[in-house]
Amino acid sequence: MPAFDRRRLLLAIALGTLALGSALALAGVSAWLITRAWQMPLVLDLSIAVVAVRALGISRGVFGYCERLASHDTALRAADGERTEIYRRLAHGPADVTARLHSGDLLTRVGTDVDTVADVAVRAYVPIGVAAVLGVAATTVIAMISPAAAVVLAVCLLIAGVLAPGLAARAARAQEEVARRQQSDRDIAAVTALEHAAELRVAGRLPAVIAEAEERQRDWGSAIDRAAAPAAAAAAVPTLAVGAGVIGAVVAGIGIAAHTAPTTLAVLMLLPLSAFEATVALPGAAVALTRGRIAAARLRDLLPAPATQATVTLTAPAETPVLRADVRAGYPGGPVGEHVTLTLQPGARLAITGRSGAGKTALLMTLAGLIPPIDGTVTIDDTPTGELTESQLRSAISYFAEDAHLFSTTVRDNLLVARGDCTDSELTDALAAVGLDEWLSGLPDGLGTVLGGGAAAVSAGQRRRLLLARVLLSPAPIVLLDEPTEHLDAADGQRILTALLDGRLLGPRRTVVVASHQLGIDLACPRLSIGHDR
Repeated sequence: MPAFDRRRLLLAIALGTLALGSALALAGVSAWLITRAWQMPLVLDLSIAVVAVRALGISRGVFGYCERLASHDTALRAADGERTEIYRRLAHGPADVTARLHSGDLLTRVGTDVDTVADVAVRAYVPIGVAAVLGVAATTVIAMISPAAAVVLAVCLLIAGVLAPGLAARAARAQEEVARRQQSDRDIAAVTALEHAAELRVAGRLPAVIAEAEERQRDWGSAIDRAAAPAAAAAAVPTLAVGAGVIGAVVAGIGIAAHTAPTTLAVLMLLPLSAFEATVALPGAAVALTRGRIAAARLRDLLPAPATQATVTLTAPAETPVLRADVRAGYPGGPVGEHVTLTLQPGARLAITGRSGAGKTALLMTLAGLIPPIDGTVTIDDTPTGELTESQLRSAISYFAEDAHLFSTTVRDNLLVARGDCTDSELTDALAAVGLDEWLSGLPDGLGTVLGGGAAAVSAGQRRRLLLARVLLSPAPIVLLDEPTEHLDAADGQRILTALLDGRLLGPRRTVVVASHQLGIDLACPRLSIGHDR
């Protein structure tokens, strides 16, 4: 669970207690006022009660609104802190944690699961705290009038506040895992359709993927309905408890009617109705608490241990190091690639070819130290990558993914991700080198133009060239590129690929490894074929 601000949470509970406490007091005062008015006393005898009814009616709404503000503020602050911590751990933690997850599953965990955990403050902690305080207060007041009625009320409150939520939590726990798995499958299918719509349309598979996403959505809805049915039955228990409590109060009232004032009897009859108002939300609170615990467990599985907060400082080495590998690469839990042995001296060029799914990306990420080898070692100047600090590793080698992110910020900031001390002149030169000089000159604010929506603000080809500009600005002497010319037309792609591998774009002293299935036959550089393309 996230670290809720205890003071803010207690403030929300106090305000919620005052809101429902006003309702409880309003019921008691109203019962007294109605009964006393029936006796036709002087109007002045009723004035205080009339003013109290108005004040309690207003205060209930005011305190309720303030409780909503306080509880939602607590939840939003907790969600913000939890996401910040998750992003920090993902940035500094082992890359294989996220490499084994589909982006749709990762989106579910970082998005929906964090919201579910944060909602515990609003949907569980506050209702439980308010119900506990008001249950004790109502039972105490009734005990002053009739101990027998107080015992009945206490038992009914326990049934409504403990038994019913327990049944709801048990039902939710039994179904939530199934529903959560269906939701993850739905998000994976939806994200696949969104991220690869163009390729899927060309391959004729987009309708099938969309249909699968819709089917997953229906499965998810069915799972949620199955989870809700037992919870709905549990929600009926408080209603039965209310009826039993009121009947108990009536029976007790009849027993003491001979020696008790009518106004007191009216309070005894109506007060239990308001006392149960706080327990109505408890089955839902138990469900929210159960789902929050499941979501928290999924987040702990995503980030099993706190990551170090060491600052990563990039300092390019004076000489390009030697990269050696004798490994089998693969994603954790996925298929294992074939055995690869290579030695790349300073300035070496290597093209990795193979069909889609052959393991090119996994091999590049293994060489970059982002995921551990399935078997064997990768060394930089004879030092295994696993023994290097994050700063040492990133200063020596950089991996540029095919689907690297473009941020919803300026063109300048999107390029400074590669190297933060670049001048505007260097940024402009890099964009010109990858063919974006005319595009840059057409932007309203040049480098300061905001790419609203990130990748959605540019075409696929422009996005690819922006990512290539990052490559040129990177200070790392060893550069690993995954499909650097994807989405470019054949002529431009071949020209840029040739420039990357012959030293014109990245310089003769930098080591360059390119994974692509678009290599032309005229590229004069060593090739490593993996998969079935040998």
